[in-house]
Amino acid sequence: MASIVGGFIMPHEPGVFYMPKEKWNDAQKRVRDAYEQIGRRVGELGATTVIVVGADHYVLFGPGCLPSYLIGIGDVSGPYERFPDITQGNIPNNTALALHIAKYGRDNGFDWAVAKTLRVDHSIGVPARLCGLVNESVKGVVPVYLASGVEPLLPMRRAYELGQMIGKAVAAWPEDERVVVIGSGGISHWVGLPEMGKVNEAFDRWVMDCVVRSDAEAMLALSDAEVFEQGGNGAWEIRNFLCMMGSLKGHKGKVIAYEQGPQWVTGLGFAEVFGEAQAATA
Repeated sequence: MASIVGGFIMPHEPGVFYMPKEKWNDAQKRVRDAYEQIGRRVGELGATTVIVVGADHYVLFGPGCLPSYLIGIGDVSGPYERFPDITQGNIPNNTALALHIAKYGRDNGFDWAVAKTLRVDHSIGVPARLCGLVNESVKGVVPVYLASGVEPLLPMRRAYELGQMIGKAVAAWPEDERVVVIGSGGISHWVGLPEMGKVNEAFDRWVMDCVVRSDAEAMLALSDAEVFEQGGNGAWEIRNFLCMMGSLKGHKGKVIAYEQGPQWVTGLGFAEVFGEAQAATA
């Protein structure tokens, strides 16, 4: 029987990855250590599949087609960007589980868009490479896209409900599968706006606290305008966090790391949400 054994949030800010290793400063080393720590945790949890919930940056689809939410059910590759020390190319997909989640959703009021071939960007490709595929136990990555970066946006409550549905779909999967869900996104950042480079650390830490306390309702109480005011248009990506939280509804966790500085344009937050076995002993 399948189960979700853990969840994580992490950033995907490209500025984290462009700098070669020999030029990292102490803050950059701490950020990369946080990715490596999550990668180790995914392995310790014995995960066999990683579901990565990410955003579009007008790269996956462009203005011609902007689905509210989409799941990759076939060939996956990426990230399309070139980053030092990060592999490009094929990303193995657990297509059987992805198809099951799509069908389960459609049978239960969630009209998934699906992609039989998907070339992902850093939002999905970086977590897949740095935290999933570094472990031999992980046999596949299921990409999930939410309209969380480009308007019109998926309602935040719907993102949370989608995560709940993913949790139920995994529980209904008859195969022996250990699944980790990653919510990939920046917290406060103002993308392409005059304020770009500004960070609201207080808002970032509040969001992370909501994640580890499993307080989705506090986040859901915010309007998109209020999120924009406190965290910029980039903070709309907290939908990806909410989707992960929905898949582990009621589960608490811990903060792993937080960094912000002039070398990045967003607050970088890392946290873990415990699966069933950990929650029982935490």
